[in-house]
Amino acid sequence: MEKNLTRRTLLKTIAVALPAVAVLKQEAQAADLPHVDPNDPTAKALGYVDDVAKIDKANPMAARYEAGQQCANCIQIQSDSGDYRPCGIFPGKAVSAKGWCSVWAAKA
Repeated sequence: MEKNLTRRTLLKTIAVALPAVAVLKQEAQAADLPHVDPNDPTAKALGYVDDVAKIDKANPMAARYEAGQQCANCIQIQSDSGDYRPCGIFPGKAVSAKGWCSVWAAKA
């Protein structure tokens, strides 16, 4: 059976393939981002830690922390998977999914 490639078939294939490629590209780029250093001046100012177990309760920035809060469930995180993910607060860098900072806000 011979299949003819119609314009409609081609457009449908492209419509499905483009979003899939965009998602794969975004995940690959996230893996390439440098990790936020907790000693970075911005990270320090926001009380960022790469593991919630390291939160310094004596730090006034940590007063907002409540059990269960972490970067993985923050509205600022820009990916749903990976140990390190892009964050809107630290452009061009990735934060630990187990981390936290004082800008944390629950996902809607």
